[in-house]
Amino acid sequence: MSQTNDTTINNNKRPAHTTTTTTTTYLPAAMKKAKSEAVASSLDRNKNGIPFCFDDPPSPTNIEDDPTNPNYDVVAHSSGGGGVTSNLSRKKATPPHPAKKLVIKLLKAKPTLPTNFEDNTWASLKSAISAIFLKQPDPCDLEKLYQAVNDLCLHKMGGSLYQRIEKECEIHTSAALESLVGQSEDLVVFLTLVGKCWQDFCDQMLMIRGIALYLDRTYVKQTPNVCSLWDMGLQLFRKHLSLAAEVEHKTVFGLLKMIESERLGEAVDRALLNHLLKMFTALGIYSDSFEKPFLDRTSEFYAAEGVKYMQQSDVSDYLKHVEGFMMLMDANRIDDLQRMYSLFFRVNALEILRQAISSYIRKTGQGIVMDEEKDKDMVSSLLEFKGSLDTIWEESFAKNEAFCNTIKDAFEHLINLRQNRPAELIAKFLDEKLRAGNKGTSEEELEGTLDKILVLFRFIQGKDVFEAFYKKDLAKRLLLGKSASIDAEKSIISKLKTECGSQFTNKLEGMFKDIELSKEINESFKQSSQARIKLPSGIELSVHVLTTGYWPTYPPMDIRLPHELNVYQDIFKEFYLSKYSGRRLMWQNSLGHCVLKAEYPKGKKELAVSLFQTVVLMLFNDAQKLSFQDIKDSTGIEDKELRRTLQSLACGKLPKGREVDDDDSFLFNEEFTAPLYRIKVNAIQMKETVEENTSTTERVFQDRQYQVDAAIVRIMKTRKVLSHTLLITELFQQLKFPIKPADLKKRIESLIDREYLERDKSNPQIYNYLA
Repeated sequence: MSQTNDTTINNNKRPAHTTTTTTTTYLPAAMKKAKSEAVASSLDRNKNGIPFCFDDPPSPTNIEDDPTNPNYDVVAHSSGGGGVTSNLSRKKATPPHPAKKLVIKLLKAKPTLPTNFEDNTWASLKSAISAIFLKQPDPCDLEKLYQAVNDLCLHKMGGSLYQRIEKECEIHTSAALESLVGQSEDLVVFLTLVGKCWQDFCDQMLMIRGIALYLDRTYVKQTPNVCSLWDMGLQLFRKHLSLAAEVEHKTVFGLLKMIESERLGEAVDRALLNHLLKMFTALGIYSDSFEKPFLDRTSEFYAAEGVKYMQQSDVSDYLKHVEGFMMLMDANRIDDLQRMYSLFFRVNALEILRQAISSYIRKTGQGIVMDEEKDKDMVSSLLEFKGSLDTIWEESFAKNEAFCNTIKDAFEHLINLRQNRPAELIAKFLDEKLRAGNKGTSEEELEGTLDKILVLFRFIQGKDVFEAFYKKDLAKRLLLGKSASIDAEKSIISKLKTECGSQFTNKLEGMFKDIELSKEINESFKQSSQARIKLPSGIELSVHVLTTGYWPTYPPMDIRLPHELNVYQDIFKEFYLSKYSGRRLMWQNSLGHCVLKAEYPKGKKELAVSLFQTVVLMLFNDAQKLSFQDIKDSTGIEDKELRRTLQSLACGKLPKGREVDDDDSFLFNEEFTAPLYRIKVNAIQMKETVEENTSTTERVFQDRQYQVDAAIVRIMKTRKVLSHTLLITELFQQLKFPIKPADLKKRIESLIDREYLERDKSNPQIYNYLA
């Protein structure tokens, strides 16, 4: 059996990081023919006399035998193969002794760093820092410099290193700024030198920070109230800039002159201006050193500008000159408005800008809404105006919530300057978009337009006016087959329902139900025995059965129908009443429309005409020429409606304004030609008459009176006794349309006359409810 005792010494080139590893194998107690050996591990000294030390391994040890034994061997190496030992020294062999106990003791000498280690390391770092500031090459590469900083920090010398770096940086920073004193009198050249000095300083500090990054990450982070190397550099630059008062003053003065030159229209180096202003901001002296003189000079400049324009221009030109904000808004200058918002935000003056927005919207919007000559374009102009405001709000005003509310309030004010007209025009604008014939408009574009119109609808106070005109136009689209898309019709009603509730759209939804039910009734009628047996040949009839409460009110208009149509109506009436007993049918002739087949000498045509036009045209089956009075007597059509009908049939190609006179006569036009086979002549049914408009408006006011009366009775029934002022206040809260106090007073007087209320005998300003 052999035993191995190895002592391995690993001597690296750097004394401070040399590692010693010791491996000891103890001898077994009962070994035959083995020599008594003691194994010791000793430490050699390197050429500089520095002991090898450890990073983390155990401290170096001496392994000794019993000091009373004078004979021992030092074994450098033994192989486990042949038991041959190479001895460093040999002594006379002695008889074997019993195994002895080994004792491990720590070294008494503590490892030490080389003499002047910190000073020598700093010398190389100082040389490098000086070379960086002086823009000179340094023989020592960056990796060695980084390692030198690392070594100093590991040996707890970070604080001293930080102070030395700070001192060295201060020397060079001070010298750089002092070199600017007394430089060029040309302000632009001087500012260029300052800008270059600042840029060089930033580059140099970044390089120094890169070398001493380990110092920033260890000592600076672990030590309170010690700033990073970058911030330390900024503090030094700020300190010596303030000490070089001439440099700081001249820089500020030069910047103000550059800004003034640009205001006067001269070209300046904006990149240099921006660079130096960022320097003031980075150094934290923008407010103290630059902002105050900048604001003072700005006030002085524009005060002088105002005096100059007042002396050289008249009042109107001066006002145009100072209305910069209005011009920016009108021109939709997104970027300029965004800069204005940022400036106002920085000086906490957004309230002034918000008030300017409100004033602009009210003034501009008033010009759109109050110009009666441009009523036709009012809605499209309002949509365009609202779209531009939304874009400015999103892109220029950072979607500020207060500005959004301001835009809404101002828009609501302007759209209600004319109480009922905007609501009416919005309904008619919707009618135009939903009518058949809007070519080139996709479903997506139509849906987007409806959403924009709905935004305007939200601002309307008199929504009952919108409902009345919208319902009137919807009825014509449905009954005359002029709707562009039933899906779009239902979509807008769904949106209105979401906005105003189901009560607002209840009648509109009922109109669609009637149309669907009418289709079923017509199918059932065509399959009935009455239709198969009694209907005249050559005629097809489709009937819309309408629920009176859902649809607009139409004045009854009597007419003498051709015999065939009268027979058809009677047969349908018989069928309907047999199916729905107890109901009453009333024919609305003004809403009927027909397709006539006409034979002209130059070809056959199909004419899409109204029922009134049909009755007039069929008279010419039995006559070649008829006077106005003959036609009137034969048809029974009301005078004004007949003139309108004849004008649409006979005066289509005559100059506008041609009226039908009492002595006019009408002939069948045998020379009529047209490129199309089917010709639409019933467009007059879609056109709104003055009487129709007046009737719709009057119905709205009548309905409002009923609502006011119901609200007064409801409030008084609950309160029993109430003063005039409190009653008016509660009415304004409950009513959803604009109304004047004088109109409310009239309704109160009407209820007093009808004995719903009475005045208090002791105080006429108090009302009592009468049960």
